[in-house]
Amino acid sequence: MQWGTLVATLGGGLIAIAGTVLADRLRTRQEYRRSLQARRRDVYTEFIAAAGLAHTELRRLAQNGAGATDLEEASRLALTDARVYEVRERLFLDASARIAGTGQTMFEHLRALRKAVAGGAGISSSEFHDVYHPYLDAVWAYRQAVRDELEGHVLTPTDFGWSAWDGRERCPHCVQRAADTASGQS
Repeated sequence: MQWGTLVATLGGGLIAIAGTVLADRLRTRQEYRRSLQARRRDVYTEFIAAAGLAHTELRRLAQNGAGATDLEEASRLALTDARVYEVRERLFLDASARIAGTGQTMFEHLRALRKAVAGGAGISSSEFHDVYHPYLDAVWAYRQAVRDELEGHVLTPTDFGWSAWDGRERCPHCVQRAADTASGQS
């Protein structure tokens, strides 16, 4: 038996096995990344949708607050029924640190809005708008962070013809309040 042939055969076999293991490992890693990306996209969307449902209910309560017997309980239920707390926990498990941080900021602003509504702030009150517009700004910051992570392309307020995300320039109440403040200073 020739040793050269045996060594070459064993060497070729080892190279083939190493190549197969490496290719399998790369494929597994790529599948994991795709799976993580899909889970993240799902939870990012689910979180903003849950916050949107809670936001809609809080606005309804602020609009019709006098009709609700217990605004504290109704406003708490707005967040619970929308599953904001549940989805937020999933967000903390799957999200990148940046998205989890912007999501938490958005959540804190949503809770401030809930607290204002629970306290009886009507939809046209200054108390409502003082927390409502920072919430809108936080929503857009979350959207921007998600788009940047998933697509590497963010939107800007000017894409919509706006100067800021918080919506004050498009809010009739805030525009009127600013005009009243300006005329009072003259």
